[in-house]
Amino acid sequence: MLRPPYFGFSVLLFVLALLREVSGDADFESVRSRMTKDSSGRRGDPKAKYWHESTFHPHYDGRFANRVLSYDDQKTNLSMLVESYLATMSDLGAETWIMHGTLMGWWWNRKIMPWDSDVDVQVSASTIHFLASYYNMTIHRYKGRSYMLEINPQYVNGSAADWLNMIDGRYIDMDKGLFIDMTTVRPKEGRVGQLTCKDKHEYETSDARERGSELIFMDRQAADIFPLRDSVFENKPVKIPYNYAWLLQEEYGKASLAKTSFQGHVFNSATMEWERMK
Repeated sequence: MLRPPYFGFSVLLFVLALLREVSGDADFESVRSRMTKDSSGRRGDPKAKYWHESTFHPHYDGRFANRVLSYDDQKTNLSMLVESYLATMSDLGAETWIMHGTLMGWWWNRKIMPWDSDVDVQVSASTIHFLASYYNMTIHRYKGRSYMLEINPQYVNGSAADWLNMIDGRYIDMDKGLFIDMTTVRPKEGRVGQLTCKDKHEYETSDARERGSELIFMDRQAADIFPLRDSVFENKPVKIPYNYAWLLQEEYGKASLAKTSFQGHVFNSATMEWERMK
């Protein structure tokens, strides 16, 4: 359940965005922490696009970084980012769950896959509205580090036609520039029992199965996302979608759940770790 907002844990960064039309993510001068130069791609992006990823890597925020981290540093800092996000969402009472490549990492060893450079999570429409209303542009401290929660005002537009704004929110490491992408799962207009995201992923619910939806695949044994399951990821409690195996097979293929070599890494079943090929 979403609890009433409070600010003991998070500090309001600024409210200027509430007083004017927002055409892009918060400007460099408003949010910069240690950088002296803006490395975001805002000057070259379409005007309708809210997020402006860095000019040096699509999975870094150029307002808070000017270079890609080393392999080991990126793994360490992504792990800390996930820990902070899960702790923060739990503290705020905001329901969230991991998805896509991050869920694949959970499948293998409950960790981020070492070649990944970002993290994907989902939230419900009510949760993104709650976060936008009370916690947008707040800074959250975790183990001496600062992380910023930023919500795209275009979250209110659930249409897949708004392809420039598929990401509804981000949880950003203000020291390293890494971030977590948040997308919203919404009921699909005109389709009972079907959920969708702006990235065009679609999900079935138990209600759809009870009504005999023609979109049901024969190997689906349960609703795709709800009820969420409890698990552990990066040593923190986490929620995962109910029909996780089917969802991973649909997105990445059945072989992805058993293939032990990928992206220059081999999975060591003894240590339960992905190791770089030498």
